[in-house]
Amino acid sequence: MDRRTFLPLPFLAAGLAALPRGARAEVDLNRATAFIQQAGNELVAAINDPRLDLTARRDRVGVILRRTIDIEGTGRFILGRYVRQANPAELAEYNRLFDDIIVRNLSARFGEYRGVKFSLGRSQQRTEEDALVNTIIERPNTPAFSLDWRVSEVGGQPKVVDVIAEGTSLRLTTRSEYSAVIQRNGGRVASLLEAMRNQIAQLAAREGRG
Repeated sequence: MDRRTFLPLPFLAAGLAALPRGARAEVDLNRATAFIQQAGNELVAAINDPRLDLTARRDRVGVILRRTIDIEGTGRFILGRYVRQANPAELAEYNRLFDDIIVRNLSARFGEYRGVKFSLGRSQQRTEEDALVNTIIERPNTPAFSLDWRVSEVGGQPKVVDVIAEGTSLRLTTRSEYSAVIQRNGGRVASLLEAMRNQIAQLAAREGRG
C-alpha cells in the first residue's frame, strides 16, 4: 500500500474522532479543563521520569492514553458506514489495529522526549455536549505546538473525542483517509486492515530505532 494512503505520522498521531451524537451527554467546561490538566500532568510526569527507560515510558504513556481517549468509539466513527459491511472478525481486527496505531503514534510523539512541558491555553464551551481545551506542548529543541482537545462526557466520564491541530479536525480527515483506502480497493474492509498492519510494522521499526 502506498504510504500516501495515510496521513503523515504527526497528524495521524492526533487522528482521533468524535463519538456519534447520541452517545454524549452535557459536558461541564471546568470539568473538561480539569480532566485535560490532570491527563497532561500525568503524561509529562511519565515522560520526564528519570527512572524509566524508553520502553517503560512508552508503556506508561500508553496506559494514560487509553484511559483518556475513547479509542473504541473513535475507531467506529472513523470506519463510518463500513462498520456495517465488516464481518465480526474484520471488525474485531480493525478495533485491535486502530487501538495499536493510535497508542503507538501518540506514545512515540510524546514519549520519546524528556524535558516535555505542558500548559493550558484557553478553554471554551463548544456546544452543550462538548468543550475545547487548548494546550501548548513544548519539547526540547523543537518548536512548541498547540493542540485543542475536544472533550465530551462518555459513559458518565469525560473523554477526549477529537483533536484540532492547526485548525483542522483530525476526526474528519482520518475518516476520509480510511474511506478512500476502502473505496480504492473495491469496497473491501480487508484492504484497510492490510494497510493498517503495514503501518504498524513501520511504527514498530521506527520504535526499534528510538
